[in-house]
Amino acid sequence: MSGSYFPQWRLRQSTSDGQGAVIAADERLPAPQTLAMGVQHVVAMFGSTVLAPLLMGFDPNLAILMSGVGTLLFFLLVGGRVPSYLGSSFSFIGLVIAVTGYAGSGANANLGVALGGIIACGAVYAVIGLIVAGVGTRWIESLMPPVVTGAVVAVIGLNLAPIAVKGVSGSNFDSWMALATVLCVGGVAVFARGMLQRLLILVGLLLAYVLYAVLANGMGLGKPIDFASVANAAWFGVPHFATPVFQGGAMALLAPVAIILVAENLGHIKAVSAMTGQNLDRYIGRAFIGDGLATMLSGSVGGTGVTTYAENIGVMAVTKIYSTLVFVVAAVIAILLGFSPKFGAVILTIPGAVLGGVSIVVFGLITVSGARIWVENKVDFSNNTNLIVAAVTLVLGAGDFTLKLGGFALGGIGTATFGAIILHALLKRRG
Repeated sequence: MSGSYFPQWRLRQSTSDGQGAVIAADERLPAPQTLAMGVQHVVAMFGSTVLAPLLMGFDPNLAILMSGVGTLLFFLLVGGRVPSYLGSSFSFIGLVIAVTGYAGSGANANLGVALGGIIACGAVYAVIGLIVAGVGTRWIESLMPPVVTGAVVAVIGLNLAPIAVKGVSGSNFDSWMALATVLCVGGVAVFARGMLQRLLILVGLLLAYVLYAVLANGMGLGKPIDFASVANAAWFGVPHFATPVFQGGAMALLAPVAIILVAENLGHIKAVSAMTGQNLDRYIGRAFIGDGLATMLSGSVGGTGVTTYAENIGVMAVTKIYSTLVFVVAAVIAILLGFSPKFGAVILTIPGAVLGGVSIVVFGLITVSGARIWVENKVDFSNNTNLIVAAVTLVLGAGDFTLKLGGFALGGIGTATFGAIILHALLKRRG
């Protein structure tokens, strides 16, 4: 199998004892279970992948479509060896708003300018991947050792946490419903068995959705779910494509986002390596190239920049299913969603309180995945360099610390990422 480009994907039957046997990247579950896991990964990424384009004035259906296309491209570039899903990156939001002057609602009138910058970022990202593929990862690991990558991954979860909490703070009912959703997911994770336990995100969400419908639509305790949009939506429809506009200033502002994406991707691969017990370093260069090309492709038609999704890594952390075929299924489902306004409308009926409750769990799992990198790599926090780098990075990201230089604004994730890299370079001991 080592001589083949793609794995052979040995069939593994799921266990019914609830112990959660590990399904490796080169293994597969029976087709029905693979399909179910693919659906769960779509659910895990859906909220963020739709939210990011909405915040920037992009078409969410197109973002979903290009996330699926990008994931398939990534799968091909890494030879099906790295389990990852590519979704809309939050790292672009602040800069896209800055270069387009987006007001925050409706379609972005200057979308093309942002797309040109996104393509420039993807090109820089792909070039970094080519360098890594050619000379190895030693130089990039020196810049971003486990203490840095772990902090960056953890910061992504912490930075997204306020989004989840804000989404469930609209009313007292929403807040309680979010906690009920957390209990639904947690209950499935702890008390269910076999494949049902591994579908904890999907099953927990469905349980919470039904509970919300009973309490809101049936008993009038909260805002009822409106199914009118589902009835009015077409079964098939083409998303709104857009043409990029290449402006030097916008390209110069957005291109450095590639550094953040590199840190995210490196941290995600290290997290997956830690979870699977397999060294995936030899695929890092190809992973960067795949992510960079996917970002360029997405930007060329009107989609958002993409990145490996920590939400899906969080799902893998609890399900212990790393089969890369699951991500092929998830990508195909996402592409179908992109061409189906009706199915997208169904997903969008998920109440904000329920989606927020699921996000609380998933974003927490992202944060813990970062801490797991520290544990697996035995990061020594008695070393003051590691202590200061981790401490400052977490607070910068969690507090969404923003730096502005003229028209350039670097948001919390970016500030934390660059801060971690620079702090480590300045403070590490040489001897």
